[in-house]
Order: sequence, then structure tokens, then C-alpha cells
Amino acid sequence: MNHGVDGRKFGRNTSHRKSMFKNMANAVLTQEQIVTTVEKAKEIRRVVDKLVTLGKKGDLNSRRLAFDRTRDDSVVVKLFSTLAERYKARVGGYTRVIKLADRRRGDAAEMAVLELVDHPVIDRKKKVKNTESGDPVEPTAEGKTPTDPFSKMRKLFSSKKKEGGGTPRKAAGKNQRSAPRKTSSSA
Repeated sequence: MNHGVDGRKFGRNTSHRKSMFKNMANAVLTQEQIVTTVEKAKEIRRVVDKLVTLGKKGDLNSRRLAFDRTRDDSVVVKLFSTLAERYKARVGGYTRVIKLADRRRGDAAEMAVLELVDHPVIDRKKKVKNTESGDPVEPTAEGKTPTDPFSKMRKLFSSKKKEGGGTPRKAAGKNQRSAPRKTSSSA
């Protein structure tokens, strides 16, 4: 019987599951929003909420525990400065799980967005690099970026210009078959 056993296993052993939770919690704390499956989001929510609670305490022991659970200095710094200030008046519930309508291709798993509550608006517009200068190009008014669908092919063939003026032609009047090779045998 499975009485009193808490948490999902996700078909992984303990060390793999713990490292997955650590990596995904670090991603949530740094990016403040990730897309994952609904089940993983609900499990990671528990980890992230405990880490934010440690950040709100602010003492040295909490900082050491947070580093032990994240193993990332930048996450600990953000946790004890930015996030602790943001959630000092909130008692709990620092994360939100929003189910997405689209399912994942391949296995049709239910997807969700796991995000921190009260996070600043995140600008997720893709910026395409300009090929000449390397500067990012802002999207146009329609929301589409101006792209050349054949740019990769042009780059490939522009650098491989042949010096002989094109493909070599067959020599006129010569038979293309070569005569069988004669092997020299010592007789």
C-alpha cells in the first residue's frame, strides 16, 4: 500500500529526480517563468515555495540551506535580495501554475507555465540578428521579423566559387572508359 508516501516519482531514481527539481527550480528563480508539464510544475512549485521562504528569513543558516539546495550563487543572491523584498508581505503561494491549451508534440503531455507571482512583465519577442552587422533587428509592425528564406543557401554557394569558370567539361574525342590496368608480375 502507498499510505503516507508523498510526491511523484516521474519514472526516475532519487538522485535524478532531485537534480531535475534543483535545475528546474533554479530556472524558475532566474527566468521567473518556465514551460513544463503540469505534473512537474506542481511538484517544482513545492520546491520553489520553500526556497522563497528561506530567502525571506534572511539569516546565515537559511542562506547556507538555500545554497545547499540550489548550488548556484547567482540564484541565492537573487533569492535573498530581489525575491525576498518582493514577497516580504506575502505569506505563501509564491508561484502560479497556468495550464496551456497546447499539448506537447510526440507524447501529447499536458503543458503548463510555472511562474512567480507578481513578476515583472517579461518581453519574450524574438530578436533576429542582422547578417551584416550582428545587431539585433526589431520585429516589424506585423510582428514578423524580416528574413530571407534562402540566406543559408546563398552563404553556402557564395563562398565556394569555382576558379575554373564552372563545372569541368568532358574532353572531346576521348573515350571515358579507362583500359584495364595491367598488373606487373615478376616472371
